[in-house]
Amino acid sequence: MPTQAILVENLTKSYGKFRAVNGLSFEVQRGEVFGFLGPNGAGKTTTILSMLGIIIPDTGRVEILGMDMSRNPIGVKERIGYLPENATIYGELTAWKNLEFFANFYRMSNAEKEKRITELLKMVGLWEVRYRKAKTFSKGMKQRLLIAQTFINDPELLILDEPTSGLDPEGAHLVKRLIREAKAEGRTVFFSSHVLSEVEELSDRVGIIVKGKLKAVGTLGEIKRQFMELEGYEIKVETKEPLPEIEHSEITRVEPVGPNRAIIFARTDIREDLSKYLSEKGLTILKLDVEEPSLEDVFLRTIYGRDGE
Repeated sequence: MPTQAILVENLTKSYGKFRAVNGLSFEVQRGEVFGFLGPNGAGKTTTILSMLGIIIPDTGRVEILGMDMSRNPIGVKERIGYLPENATIYGELTAWKNLEFFANFYRMSNAEKEKRITELLKMVGLWEVRYRKAKTFSKGMKQRLLIAQTFINDPELLILDEPTSGLDPEGAHLVKRLIREAKAEGRTVFFSSHVLSEVEELSDRVGIIVKGKLKAVGTLGEIKRQFMELEGYEIKVETKEPLPEIEHSEITRVEPVGPNRAIIFARTDIREDLSKYLSEKGLTILKLDVEEPSLEDVFLRTIYGRDGE
């Protein structure tokens, strides 16, 4: 069995002269939560729709759960759950009937359908309103019903496009809980989001797409280290005694913060050299830490450049 739940190789898709996805390649491992980040128009939705076989890429290959999407789209779709960003429900149908409608697409007995629908409505907190028409639901309740629909076939892989969009804090908390539970059950979760804190909180690995190209991929720690290696290190130093003038070939600038504190910007991590230098000067080191960038720092500078403009 392949270790990847998703394998995307050299994916390209153009609309006229506009190239929405440009030579995109990445993998998502089985059992992990993968966060997919990018600004509007970056190619996130085009990538997702290509993964689902809803649109046909110009070049490239997509493999889902070991199956080639172009050769076995039905087999793939039987094993995945998909939540579009702007999904709709049938307003004239009750919550129960909405789920029953989608359950009919899968090979489930009536007893299995009843058991599954009951579990899902309770899971998303809609059991008490199961016989109400969906058109009477609030936006948050509709999103909960859509999330239940995504789980109807007990999928191995969840593909969620902006799953907390439009939800109140309680609804967003529910979605995050369900993502964690899905991982704990051994499912794979691929989700796109513009809420950086969600991606940071939930993801095992992250991919950042900009103008159709994957600019960074890896764990948050790996991406932050890649960013620091490219952008430089911000080192905070504090001593008991006043700091002397600090010089090093890797230092780009020093910003004093009082007589015994400074922020040192360097091309590489020079803490070992700094520690030796300050100790030789007879100084007591109180702090010598690298200021790790936030995901927001990485995201904004990846998209907009050094100054975030």
